[in-house]
Amino acid sequence: MRLSQLPHALADRFGPTNSSRPDRHRKNAAVALVLRPPSGTQDPRVDRCEVLAIRRADSARDPWSGQMALPGGSLDESDPGLMAAAVREAREETGLHLDVDGDLLGRIEPMRPLGVRLPVITIWPFVFRSDPAANARIASGEVASVHWFPVHALDDTSNRDSYAYRDPSLGVRKFPCIRLEGQVIWGLTYRILMQFLEVLRHPV
Repeated sequence: MRLSQLPHALADRFGPTNSSRPDRHRKNAAVALVLRPPSGTQDPRVDRCEVLAIRRADSARDPWSGQMALPGGSLDESDPGLMAAAVREAREETGLHLDVDGDLLGRIEPMRPLGVRLPVITIWPFVFRSDPAANARIASGEVASVHWFPVHALDDTSNRDSYAYRDPSLGVRKFPCIRLEGQVIWGLTYRILMQFLEVLRHPV
């Protein structure tokens, strides 16, 4: 699939971007799935792009402490909407100005954490195209590291594995994951990426 075809494919599967509405019965958060195309190509294949990811800093106050994630965070009262929250959080966490150097491509189905100890929250993923020269950095104490992962590597089944998570009350539980460049992507971020990759494999 070409990058120019992605907005139509996302809208066909998940609906238009403006159809996203905050869940009135839960807290809401938004994350940015940022695609960086290779330089010198007008309309590259999506699998030749890179996805921005962060590793969250270790913190006893963070339920996703130390995990790989997409830039994002809670919807604030000052945010005009969910998409604006994703843009603001990407800027605060990585210094990336998606409202200046990025294009909104669409959205993915909202997700809810599955763990009983995790916050009661609905998370809205939005997909953006960044400028090929976009440079993300650690811009917040909540972020330990910043990464650009090739889409084709995320979709490579040889990078799939399982991750053993030790739950204080349930013991060791295994979850599907992606192991890439020394990092482990699992949980909510893995679920979001799988939805995105499914659009590339099987457009409606």
